[in-house]
Amino acid sequence: MAELLKHVYNELFIKNLGEAFARQAPYFDLKKFESSVFSRNWQDLELKARMRRITECLQHCMTDDYGENLRVLLDVSEVLKTHSKPGFEYMLFPDFVELYGQDDFDLSINALEQLTKLASAEFAVRPFIMSQPKKMMAKMSAWAKSPDADVRRLASEGCRPRLPWAMALPNFKNDPKPILPVLRQLKNDKSLYVRRSVANNLNDISKDHPDVVLDIAQQWLGENDETDWIVKHALRGLLKSADATALGLFGYGDVKHLELCELRLEKTVSFGDYLPFSFELKTSAKSIGNLRIEYAIDFMKSNGKTARKIFKVSESNYRQTNKEFQRKHAFKPIATRQHYPGEHGFALLLNGVEVASHRFLLTGL
Repeated sequence: MAELLKHVYNELFIKNLGEAFARQAPYFDLKKFESSVFSRNWQDLELKARMRRITECLQHCMTDDYGENLRVLLDVSEVLKTHSKPGFEYMLFPDFVELYGQDDFDLSINALEQLTKLASAEFAVRPFIMSQPKKMMAKMSAWAKSPDADVRRLASEGCRPRLPWAMALPNFKNDPKPILPVLRQLKNDKSLYVRRSVANNLNDISKDHPDVVLDIAQQWLGENDETDWIVKHALRGLLKSADATALGLFGYGDVKHLELCELRLEKTVSFGDYLPFSFELKTSAKSIGNLRIEYAIDFMKSNGKTARKIFKVSESNYRQTNKEFQRKHAFKPIATRQHYPGEHGFALLLNGVEVASHRFLLTGL
């Protein structure tokens, strides 16, 4: 089984982190820091709770002067950028600003602009957006013009209405218009890292305002390969939900001419194994045509109900009149889903239309 992300915060990490702060601030109490981090229910804390614990312990070992503490934080971050590979574990630096810097907007936001180059400040900016949305979006518009890709990405990622594992932004869920100028500024960004964030932001918006995103998609589609990719990625939620306009934009039409020749699926799968499935498609037309093939699994939940998740098999313009497909779904431990034993559902989708379904049992749990 893969190592849990929370275990990156181990004794060696905390020791090295404390020593880095002690080198920049002689008053920093290294022993107090290490003992306080691992005190109380440390083993029971999950990733974000561990991060917040470390943030609070840093504050307890520093001064009452936020400006002085921020200076030390930035100095340490500069050292780490030189000697360490940036990673999510250093998101505790933006977290410090989020937790203790709400009363000093300018100092904190300028710090986050620097800290996001070490570890993304996408979570930390959100309380500032909540408290001062106009001022914050003006800042993000400026960030969208930054020469640094990490800062440009923050302009888009930080204002996503439904950023996973973060507080939602209700104002932008209700009205996404303040976000759109930032996304337009970044739609032709030279960095895929930034363009992916633009697409993810639009996908968030599509969950509350599909018409807004479909309108943007119609404007951007065909401009160039980069915007075409953004549109396709931004519409993935609408494509999975078989939105007719979204499907039509990519030429996914009627599937009535297609014949499904026996969907073959195992009746039982043990957790840790794969569920293989296969099927054949035929048509009496000249070709199968432009097709988006997906499968859905209705996962058993703890309450005995099921929740559907859709996965892509393939999408292409098939020139042949018949084609066989063989795939398998892995029932492996993953951090984002808790599996439960019992009867699950399986469905095959062609251009968003369910054309066959089966039931199977998940065992071994």
